[in-house]
Amino acid sequence: MKEFFGIGGYTRPAEGFLSWQHLLFAGILLGAMVILAVWLGKHNRLASPEKKNRVLIGTAILIDGLELFKIVMLCYRDGSAEPILRTLPLFLCSIQLIAIPLAAFSTGRVREASLDFVCIFGILGAVLGTVGAAQNYNAYPVLSLDNVASGLTHCISGFASLYILIAGLASMKKGNIGITFGILLGFCVAAYIANVTIPYNYMFLMSGDGTPYDILYNLVGGHKVFYPVSVIALFLVYIGVYYWVFYMLSRKKAKTAI
Repeated sequence: MKEFFGIGGYTRPAEGFLSWQHLLFAGILLGAMVILAVWLGKHNRLASPEKKNRVLIGTAILIDGLELFKIVMLCYRDGSAEPILRTLPLFLCSIQLIAIPLAAFSTGRVREASLDFVCIFGILGAVLGTVGAAQNYNAYPVLSLDNVASGLTHCISGFASLYILIAGLASMKKGNIGITFGILLGFCVAAYIANVTIPYNYMFLMSGDGTPYDILYNLVGGHKVFYPVSVIALFLVYIGVYYWVFYMLSRKKAKTAI
């Protein structure tokens, strides 16, 4: 258990990014995520709104409980509260720690926008946070607190995203697009301020840090202004494309039904 939690430091070497251990672990997590989301989504598709929401409530409690447990263990391992500064919910994926509970417990347009936000970024975060998390898998063994907790929280977000889609909870109203943009931009501003003051690399706005963001970082030559602006622009473009694809598929489905 000391070795799994990294107490005293890991004695095992990191297997490395895209090693077979990494890909097997990520594949198991993503496979379980898809199977559970499809099963529960189809099972509850015709259920009452209250029954559909029970799954989201459980998901919200699970993801925040797991993250809290991880932070406590990291602080214990470090012997200080310093890890809290590295685990603020200011990564794109960790925004789900707030968005999923809002989707589960709020009402009105806040709930609708939160459901849409989880739906849009959950699957993307699950893939980037498992298959694309080079910074983690190059630093820690695959079966370790750092990678297991990260993989689970990312896949819980992906599960919530797929479940919302399959269970028919996504509204994707055009009137909520501005709120979705606003949520993302607000977190980006907070992340950049944290990056400058801590300093850290929330939202990967300072560098690619070994992730696929390195492609963009190298493309703009690591420019201190163009790089973070480009990252944020990609987020916004992704939101726009997601809404567009959703509307196109919904329109096609409606025509087929007629």
